[in-house]
Amino acid sequence: MEKREHRGLRRRPLLTPVWLSAGAAVLIVAAIAVFLISLTTTTVVVVRHAEKELSTIEDPPLTTLGEQRAQLLARMLGTVSGPGKVSGIFASDTRRAQRTVAPLAARLGLTVNVLPARDVEGLVNRIRNEYRGRTVVVAGHSNTVPEIVKRLAKVDQVPPIVDEDYGTMYVVTMPTLGPASVLRVTY
Repeated sequence: MEKREHRGLRRRPLLTPVWLSAGAAVLIVAAIAVFLISLTTTTVVVVRHAEKELSTIEDPPLTTLGEQRAQLLARMLGTVSGPGKVSGIFASDTRRAQRTVAPLAARLGLTVNVLPARDVEGLVNRIRNEYRGRTVVVAGHSNTVPEIVKRLAKVDQVPPIVDEDYGTMYVVTMPTLGPASVLRVTY
């Protein structure tokens, strides 16, 4: 009887490395799966507000051409479903920036998140924290758009926007791993 018990004890230690290896393999596969699922790409489309009326008031409205550009932006980015669907819209606290993205927001049924024009850091932090892996549109100004792009993409230089340029769009793509990329488009 003693030999049988003794034989059983010898077999168990031989199976221990097999069970430990199988358990470790399951943990490694689970870790890889979680890692791959967490890989995402955040896309941010940054535009300057559309054409504004030349006026002496501090916050002028959009011109007719500006309203047309806002409608064009809504048609370009207003896909309701599928890849690249816009999940968030941001604008500065000026009427012209908010009116630029209003047709897009209406088309998508989204609310425009309004932030102070100078709060570039707050905007970038909100996008990184609340919209990871999604697509966001931002309407800024000639002096804030380059700064927003620089901070999102972590690049040193973005060309300034001249006063007459209302049709430049930046598409910043930020993958979880690797550097961000910036595409400059005229629309």
